[in-house]
Amino acid sequence: MKKDNLWLSYKQEDRQELERVCSLYKKCLDEGKTERECVSLVVEMAKEKGYKELYAAVAGGESLKPGDKLYVVQMNKSVALFQLGEEPLSEGMNILGAHIDSPRIDVKQNPLYEKDGFAYFDTHYYGGIKKYQWTAVPMALHGVIAKKDGAVVQVSIGENEDDPVFVITDLLVHLAGEQMAKKATEVVTGENLDLLIGNCPLEESEELDKEEKEAFKANVLKLLEESYGIGEEDFLSAELEIVPAGKARDLGFDRSMILAYGQDDRICAFTSLFAMLDMASEVTKRTLCCLLVDKEEIGSVGATGMKSHFFENTVAELIAATQTDSHRLLGRALANSKMLSSDVSAGFDPLYASSFEKNNAAFLAHGLAFNKFTGSRGKSGSNDANAEYIAELRKIMDEAGVTYQFAELGKVDVGGGGTIAYIMAEYGMNVIDSGVAVLSMHAPYEVGSKADVYEAVRGYTAFLRA
Repeated sequence: MKKDNLWLSYKQEDRQELERVCSLYKKCLDEGKTERECVSLVVEMAKEKGYKELYAAVAGGESLKPGDKLYVVQMNKSVALFQLGEEPLSEGMNILGAHIDSPRIDVKQNPLYEKDGFAYFDTHYYGGIKKYQWTAVPMALHGVIAKKDGAVVQVSIGENEDDPVFVITDLLVHLAGEQMAKKATEVVTGENLDLLIGNCPLEESEELDKEEKEAFKANVLKLLEESYGIGEEDFLSAELEIVPAGKARDLGFDRSMILAYGQDDRICAFTSLFAMLDMASEVTKRTLCCLLVDKEEIGSVGATGMKSHFFENTVAELIAATQTDSHRLLGRALANSKMLSSDVSAGFDPLYASSFEKNNAAFLAHGLAFNKFTGSRGKSGSNDANAEYIAELRKIMDEAGVTYQFAELGKVDVGGGGTIAYIMAEYGMNVIDSGVAVLSMHAPYEVGSKADVYEAVRGYTAFLRA
């Protein structure tokens, strides 16, 4: 059961609002290319809407009341926004949850080396990627370098027009006969994803070890010292991410789509954020939450991933501040909550139609995509939402006039994937995956529909308001 392309239903005022939303979305993509940058941007936008830091408010003795807007940051990589409702928190929340990490290439802790006249950064890829896609593409360097004196140096190189960019080289086709005969998984190995960063040696000086003469590496270190005040040992406490350089761009003669890095899952994270902030002037019956977390691409692990106790601990603090310090009430709050696990869906691509089951595929410009289950093959690793909850969501979306579709992630035996839904479902809450269809997922540049971005904001807002 497929609905018409959304562009056929939009009036002029819809298209104007769509372009406003998508312009803001592209700006957020440009400013939030790492999880740290996303968190900084989210906090900045939340403060403009009157959000206060939860722990500071509690420490200051503030009495929290319905309508209060609060945020909590976990290690600068995950963030949760709450808007308190009229009902006690133990009655549950309406939660939008997404992840803000994306597939990328990370710089190793001992990264800098030179080889035959070139200087490189040694790397380790993060998340599931087709390694060959990440060669011969202009790359930027984003992240932080923490120094022993407590200073944290912010790094962003390759985004401004006058910045240098970097690249992972590939073998020229004229010499690539042996390479082209390999399986796609072997065409480029992980250890060959090293970043080319220099080709100019340091001039002979007393700084250069006469025996080692690593002049190319030495020149890079000299430039880093001059620009950032960092030495080679500082890389030990650095988090540097290699991402495609450049801004999000309109795609197509009709400008109906967006081409950009990191749309998995920031196309859902930022639309969830927009919906949450749009509710700032309302006092709702239930408490609202927008939860944006790290590490989903590598299993939601670590202190900033969904498997950590960050969210649970934060809700416990809210329960203690608004009701009483009770583990039983915390359990009730989580179990009574309802959640949209906002994650991307595999958009149907006619050029690769054999990987999809068309009747159960998500199409671009056909609205918010619900996935009853994700996982792989026999629904392994899935949440598998229950029918009653889906019926409730259908009613919410229909009454709000939101266009939506139901889909699964490709043919049954072809592959699959996971989200944070199953983790939140462990609390006993109703959860379903709900997001935006994307083409070329996990490639350096992914494709999303402007219409779906707009419809996602409308759908997420309807859910929060319900």
